[in-house]
Parts: sequence; C-alpha cells; structure tokens
Amino acid sequence: MNGFDEAIQNHFFAMAQQVTVRSINNAISNYPGLQQELTQHSDVLATSPFIEGQGLLSSNGQTSPVLTYGIFPDQEKTVSEIGNKMIAGQLDNLKPGQFGIILGAKLANNLGLTLGDKVALLVPTATFTPVGILPRYKPFTVVGIFKVGNGFGYDSQIAFIHLSDAQKLFLFPRLSISGLQLKIKNFFKAPELSKDLNIQLNQNQNGLGQYTATDWTEDNAAFFEAIKLEKTMMFLILTLLVAVAAFNLVSTLVMTVTDKKSDIAILRTLGAAPSTILRVFMIQGMIIGLIGTFLGIIGGVVLSLNATAIVNILEKAFHVQLLSSDVYYVNYLPSHLIASDVWHVCIVSLVLCLVATIYPALKAASTQPAEALRYE
Repeated sequence: MNGFDEAIQNHFFAMAQQVTVRSINNAISNYPGLQQELTQHSDVLATSPFIEGQGLLSSNGQTSPVLTYGIFPDQEKTVSEIGNKMIAGQLDNLKPGQFGIILGAKLANNLGLTLGDKVALLVPTATFTPVGILPRYKPFTVVGIFKVGNGFGYDSQIAFIHLSDAQKLFLFPRLSISGLQLKIKNFFKAPELSKDLNIQLNQNQNGLGQYTATDWTEDNAAFFEAIKLEKTMMFLILTLLVAVAAFNLVSTLVMTVTDKKSDIAILRTLGAAPSTILRVFMIQGMIIGLIGTFLGIIGGVVLSLNATAIVNILEKAFHVQLLSSDVYYVNYLPSHLIASDVWHVCIVSLVLCLVATIYPALKAASTQPAEALRYE
C-alpha cells in the first residue's frame, strides 16, 4: 500500500495544479501585477500563467476531445514536472507564433501522431462568417509527446501550446489569461494557503471577490482519503493475522503448562511462589515472541525491499501480468518501506505476545501441588 500510494502520488503530483488562482470573470487581465503579488507570498515558490480551453483534435480521420493549456514553457517548468516527462521532443519546442503542440502519449497514439505531424484543433470559440457561426479552427504541428502514466487521464486528455498562440486561438487580449498556477512549499497545506489567498486577494474588492483560489484537494482529496482508508484497513487485517499467530503462542504455552504440571508442583513444594511460576512462563512466552518477531521483521524487510523484483521474476517465469495499469494505475508491484510502519508492526506483535502469555502463566501459577502430584 505504501508503494502504491507513492506511485500514484508521483503520477499525480507531477502534473496536478497545487493551487490555482482564477477570476470570476473567467479571465485575469494585466496578470503580471497579480503574478508579482503572489510570488511575494512566503509559501509560494513559483507561479506560471496559463490559458485553459476545451477543444477537439482531428487527424487522419480520427477525433478526440482535449483540454488545451496555453503556457510559457520556461515558467511551466517551475510549477510542474512536465519537462521531465517528455518522451519525444522538448517542452522548449513550443515557440510563439509557430503553433506547435505537445500531446500526451496515449492521445498521440490514438490519433496516430508522431513528431512533425499536423493535427487540427477545433475550439468552441465562435467565428462569425457570411455563412453563419463557425467554430475556430487551426492546424498545429506536433513538437513533443509526454508520458505521465495511467490513472488520471493526463496522457489521453491534455495538450499544451504556447500561451501567445492560445491567446490568439481563444481570443484573449495580450495580457489576459485564464489563471495562475502556483507551486507551494508544502503540497499538503494547499487548502490553508488557498483560504489565505482568497482573503488576501479580495480584501480590497469590497467583498465582490474578483479572484478565487482553489487547490488540488477540492477535486482529488476523496481519492487519496480512500487510499489512506485502505492502508488503515490493511493494517487492521494484518493485526488480526498477528493475533492468530499469538493465539498459536497461547496454545503452545497451555500445552507446555499441561505437560510440565508435575514439575510446577515440585517447584511449588520446594517453596517457589506463584509469582515466580508466573514470571517463568511469561518470560518463556516473551522469548518465543521476541525470536518470532525478530525473524519476522528481518524476513518482512528483505521481502519488501525486493518485492518489485520478485514479482517481475514471477511474471516472466509464468508469463502472466499480475497487475494491469488499466485497473490499478500501475503495471508493476510497487514497494516502499517506511521505518515507522516496521516499528508499529514490531510493537503490536510484542504487545500481542505479552497478552498471549498472561492466560497460560496464570494457569501455571494456579497449579495446586497436591492435586498435580496425586497420581504421580
């Protein structure tokens, strides 16, 4: 679960808009002033303007809906990892006025496109002509292809063009944009920062709220909460499995008490106190628990560190694929060892072992010498 969580976060955080500032008028005019104000915030590391618009790509008789982002490549690199996800071409290939486009790998594959190919982009912004209202249309050249990974639709639904080209295509004035994307110091404090920005940006707007700041949790928090819940349930299930092993320890010690009843009786007749007998069996149970926990921890750590390689070997040996990216977002078994989890498992195991020794030890301490030696 840790590995799965980490793999999903790597895919999601690489492209997710951490905090986004937009205008209630659907366009921010004269954005450089707002961008400078946001950059001065102590929790904001970088900002990048963008223009967002829906469109339809058409090529070779194939069509596909797309969410198009107009960006400045140099600024986009500071707020996302799209530049590191390129598998063909470079993000810097987006040049103003050249109408280049960068597509996700799955989207490019569906349309049969490679570097240098032409693709038509239709947008719902209307153009008035003598024959009626027509959607705007512009041919673009594929100058790059990126691949983030399955699960969130980045590779199949998103395209990037230069911001100046997007202004022409979507009829935005020169200094107008859809919004500003922010990169912040702590990804998980985005809700608090967005609230602060909503207050800061609108405090001089007479309560009209010209700007609105949103964060990634508003659309995706439920997904990561579900992963967190799954991890919690997994820990509870594993705790139950350890409890079964502890029950075996109870059975073993009860059998030992039954087998050693006469020896216990002799010790009692020689002056051993019930508390001494109690400690003997509790110490014996804890020694068994310590050895078992130590061996289990060593084995578990070794397996977890090599889980990915082991599963890959099994898949190749038996010609099967255990995990499919269409279902699990990843096509391999990820593994990520966290020391705190190891300590939690170790502590729970030792506590259960201690609890498991109580009943057999009390049973041994309550042995009556006369009754135990009656048939000896």
